[in-house]
Amino acid sequence: MKRIALLILVVGAGSISMFAQAPGGRGAPAPPPPLEPGATQADVDRALLAAPANLKDQATVIKWKPDQTYTTLRKGTNRLVCFDRSGFPLQQPFSIECTMLGNLDRVAQNMKIEALGDRAKAQAAFDEAEKNGSRVKPEFGSVFYHIQGPDEARGRGHMTVAVPGATTQTKSCSAACRRTSSTGVSSPCAGAGMPACRPRRFRQSGPPHGFPSRPACPTRAARR
Repeated sequence: MKRIALLILVVGAGSISMFAQAPGGRGAPAPPPPLEPGATQADVDRALLAAPANLKDQATVIKWKPDQTYTTLRKGTNRLVCFDRSGFPLQQPFSIECTMLGNLDRVAQNMKIEALGDRAKAQAAFDEAEKNGSRVKPEFGSVFYHIQGPDEARGRGHMTVAVPGATTQTKSCSAACRRTSSTGVSSPCAGAGMPACRPRRFRQSGPPHGFPSRPACPTRAARR
């Protein structure tokens, strides 16, 4: 018994020592990554307004160009990416968005279609892309965070969980939540089970600026 107790004590002490030395431990969160050359802290801070509190410090921040390419303002260490779309075609004067890095091709396609500048024409183009199979699909279970409004003071947040191709017969929201958790983004269901998904996406209203680390379950479907 003495040998076992000693072994546990030694391993425990070693673990504490390694934890204390590890950068970014519980007592010392990792500092935000440095900005890329030419980036400004003001642009980065603005783009991060829509980021969940537990992910914003390590998120990637980009700036879109008119040709739907982008420059990186800050390269993060998690899978969240944030950007400012204020004043873009068919966007509100204040429009901030965060999502997974794997969804950037879809966002670029959105902007290319919205560049038509006419809501009816853009909707027809989206419908045609869905019909002919050229619509870029989002990552299953990934989250889109938005803050939009006539200006920053009146911006309202909402979040959307992408469930492409889901039906009440084939997918459940609890599966989407598990996938969302595995991407490094806090599950929108906060660990709770959800009823079967209706097709497309779920949307939930959020606070004026930013989202909590663990948002509540979205409960109604929406098409972005």
